[in-house]
Amino acid sequence: MTIQIVREALLWCTLINYGVLIIWFLLLVLPHEWLYRLWQKWFQLSDEQFDGVNFAGMALYKVGIILFNLVPYVALRIVT
Repeated sequence: MTIQIVREALLWCTLINYGVLIIWFLLLVLPHEWLYRLWQKWFQLSDEQFDGVNFAGMALYKVGIILFNLVPYVALRIVT
C-alpha cells in the first residue's frame, strides 16, 4: 500500500464522514418534531435534552473526523 493510496482513502473517508454529518444536521433541523417524537418512544428526554444530546454528538463526531481523517490527510500531503 502506497502513501498515495492511503492519502486518497483518508480524503474519501473525510468527505463521506462530512456527508453523514450534513445529513445528521439536516435530519435534526428539517423534521425536528418527527425525530423528537421518534426518540420519545425510546428515551425520556425533554426537547432541550434532545437538542443537547444531538448537537454534542455532532460536535464529537466532527472532532473525530478532523482528528482521525483530516489531520492525517493533511500530514501526508505535507510529507509528500
